[in-house]
Amino acid sequence: MTDEKALTPRATDFSAWYNEVVMRAELADYSPVRGCMVIRPNGYAIWEQMQRALDQMFKDTGHQNAYFPLFIPMSFLAKEAEHVEGFAKEVALVTHTRLKATGKAGAGAVMVDPDSALEEPLVVRPTSETIIYASFAKWIQSYRDLPMLLNQWCNVVRWELRTRLFLRTTEFLWQEGHTAHVDEADAEREARLILSIYRRFAEEWLAMPVLTGVKTESERFAGALRTYAIEALMQDRKALQAGTSHHLGQNFARAFNVQYQTAGGGLEYVWNTSWGVTTRLIGGLIMTHSDDNGLVCPPRVAPVQVVLVPIWKTDEERAQVLGVGAQVEGELKAAGLRVVLDARDSLKPGAKYFEWEARGVPLRFEIGPRDVAAGQVMAARRTGGKTPMPLGGIATAATKVLAEIQDALFATARERREAASIRGVTRERFIEFMQDQGGFAYGGFCGGAECEAAIKEMTGATVRVLPDPEFRSPEAPKTCMWCGKPSVAEAVWAQAY
Repeated sequence: MTDEKALTPRATDFSAWYNEVVMRAELADYSPVRGCMVIRPNGYAIWEQMQRALDQMFKDTGHQNAYFPLFIPMSFLAKEAEHVEGFAKEVALVTHTRLKATGKAGAGAVMVDPDSALEEPLVVRPTSETIIYASFAKWIQSYRDLPMLLNQWCNVVRWELRTRLFLRTTEFLWQEGHTAHVDEADAEREARLILSIYRRFAEEWLAMPVLTGVKTESERFAGALRTYAIEALMQDRKALQAGTSHHLGQNFARAFNVQYQTAGGGLEYVWNTSWGVTTRLIGGLIMTHSDDNGLVCPPRVAPVQVVLVPIWKTDEERAQVLGVGAQVEGELKAAGLRVVLDARDSLKPGAKYFEWEARGVPLRFEIGPRDVAAGQVMAARRTGGKTPMPLGGIATAATKVLAEIQDALFATARERREAASIRGVTRERFIEFMQDQGGFAYGGFCGGAECEAAIKEMTGATVRVLPDPEFRSPEAPKTCMWCGKPSVAEAVWAQAY
């Protein structure tokens, strides 16, 4: 049973509220290993729903799953200079292969065996470009082998000093796609295709509206030609980078000699992409939808979409309501819904309501003796509202309500984002906005790294994306909102996680 103490309100301390929501919903817990987390069954079940949806979207677009080693020779990272510079401060190294007993007691009972030093240290996977492109060099011989479209589901390790559950941890789960193409245009289409898949997933499954666009030079992935991203705005008006798709150009192909024979008989380097989303999406889901009562989970990724809570006082009533509950459970499951019939004797109905509400279950059906007599259940939405629902056609009705909840969550989040966005900012208005509540600020940008650095230093805001045409302002800005020089693009700034 969960702790019934009230959560810290979002308006009082958003960070404390977030941690309490995670713990109360039993999504994750802290680990004995500093910077790492334990993903509990409730949290992993959400990740599994995300995996299923994304995995099918990848397969529907011609991608295949594979798996590559967790350990990468250190020399592989050194082959791509910009890449190694980007990850050098985050990598974990394996330098020895075994321990040995010391004969002492306690913590000193074992030590590293100095005779087991590796000839070459192994990097614990921070990302897999290098190890995968070493394989591509063996597998790709001809233009007939292209495109090569691979994805892997795995864990990665990036040493973090400041961590937060789901949002930033030393070890996290993700998918990483890696592809090889005959030319730049095909690689660009792939990078853009994946960006559209990520947007569709974020908006249609997570009900989390996002902006799409390209990152600036200072924000692009180390070793990439271009980085595209989806950016969401959380309830505290901070941005969350929710997914990235990188057009890598030929940098890694040259570093690992990934060449193919063209139709004309010549040799060319392939063009690569890489892309990924992580378990930080669970953090994004929490911060987009949840309230002061706990987790609110969009129905499409909710591990449990409907919970049935029977209510009884006597043994006769118990048999009656459980019989109807089992019937409803069967109908809902037959319709493809994820359902739990909570028949526990150890908890009163109110305690069950509290527990399932904290876990974010979108829809609750209460079934008491009066409901049975009336041929109905009482349907309570996690987002608010309670109405009777007839037993006849209940699976169809439940499916309709879940779709309404999903759509309403997206609409509410999009309205909140737009209300927290300003356009055509001046320098003065920008500073005031970022020092106040913050949000998405649209304005002209000269493209200069000096301006980016100065803005970050003064306000903590960074360019989230140079937005795609769909998200740009009706009138293109003419001057940089910071320095007044001619604008080369409209940018969206925000303080971010």
